[in-house]
Amino acid sequence: MMKPASFLLSLALAAALAGALAGCGQESKPRYQPEGDDYPEKLSGWGMLHLADGHLTPAAEVLPYDLNTPLFTDYAHKLRTVWMPEGQSAQYAEDRFDYPVGTVLTKTFYYPRDAQGNLLQNSQDDRDPMAGLDMGKVHLVETRVLVRQKDGWAALPYVWNADQSEATLELAGDSPALELTAEDGKKTAFTYMVPDANQCSECHAEQKGGGIAPLGPKARHLNKDFAYAEGSENQLQHWQARGFLKGLPALAQVPQNALWGHPRPGEDLEKQARSYLDANCSHCHNPKGAARTSGLHLDPHTPVSIAYGLCKPPVAAGGGTGGRLEDIHPGSPDKSVLSYRVGSDKPGDMMPELGRTLVHREGLELLNRWIASLPGDC
Repeated sequence: MMKPASFLLSLALAAALAGALAGCGQESKPRYQPEGDDYPEKLSGWGMLHLADGHLTPAAEVLPYDLNTPLFTDYAHKLRTVWMPEGQSAQYAEDRFDYPVGTVLTKTFYYPRDAQGNLLQNSQDDRDPMAGLDMGKVHLVETRVLVRQKDGWAALPYVWNADQSEATLELAGDSPALELTAEDGKKTAFTYMVPDANQCSECHAEQKGGGIAPLGPKARHLNKDFAYAEGSENQLQHWQARGFLKGLPALAQVPQNALWGHPRPGEDLEKQARSYLDANCSHCHNPKGAARTSGLHLDPHTPVSIAYGLCKPPVAAGGGTGGRLEDIHPGSPDKSVLSYRVGSDKPGDMMPELGRTLVHREGLELLNRWIASLPGDC
C-alpha cells in the first residue's frame, strides 16, 4: 500500500533534521587531500577543529603544538595544530622537516576577551593548551590552513564569521577593523590584515619565486615541553611517540630557540634577541630568502657579524632607514636601522613588511636592550 505524499515528506524532513542534529557538535574525520584544488569552503570541512559546548578544540586525531618564540601578529594569540594521514611521518631534519603528502597544519588567530567584550592586548598566552579555546572568552579572527599535496604546499585563509560559528575560505583575504585594550586601559584601533592566498608565498617561500613551506614547526621552534592531557612532555618526543616524526636524534643534539617571555636558565639576552629575529625575520633575511639582496642575514646560522647587520650599511632599504647609517650600531639602538624598522608602523619602512599593522613594543624593547649591550663602535 502506498504511503500518502505528506507522510513521505514528513519522513524525509525528519531524516534530514535528525542528520543535521547528529552532525551538530560531533567531530568529522580529518580530510585527506593529496591533490586537487576543490578545497572545503568551510573550515569545518577539514575536520581538524571541533566546535561544541562552547569550546574550540583540536579533533581527536589532531595534535596541538606551540613554539618557543613565535611570530608576532598584532598581538593575536594562536592555536596551532598538526595532522598526518595514518601511517605517515615527517622526516626529521635540523632546519626543515620533510612532511608527508596529506599533512594539514592549522593556525587559528584569536584575541582574549574580557567580560565587557573588549579584545585584550597582551603578549603572553597562559591558557591550558589542551583545553582548547573557551568561546565565551575569545574572539576568533582567522584560521590559516597549510596542506601538503603531491605538487607542494597550498596555503588557505579562512575568516571567522560574526557569530563565531564557522570560518569561510577567503582566497582574497580580509581586513577587519579591530580595537585592542591594553592592561592600562589604553585602546588601539587598527586594521587587521588577513593575507590573501598569494601573499602567503611572500613569507613562506624558501626563496623568491619558489614553493612555499611551513615556517613554525621546525626543530628549534618545537623543541620545548607541552602540557598534554597525559602530562608534560617534549613536543618532538611526543610527535615521535605518536608516529608523526621519525629520525629524531637525542634532544641534546637538537637546536632550541629561547622561550619567549620565560627564558630558561642560560638563555641570555643575545639568545633571546636572536630567537626573536629568527622567528620574525629570518624567513626572508637568509642567504636564500626573498630579502637576500639586502645582505642582511638574520638566520641562526649567521654569526653576529657584518652579515648579521653589525656596522653594516643598509642595502635596498629605500627611504626606510630613518636616516640611520648601520643596520645594527653596537651600543646604540637609536642609531640602528633595525630598531627603526621594527619600531615603525609606516608602510614601506616597517619590518616585517607583511603580517602586522601594530608595533610589537615588547619585541622592540628586547632588541633595543640587546643592541645597547653590544660592545664596540662603528
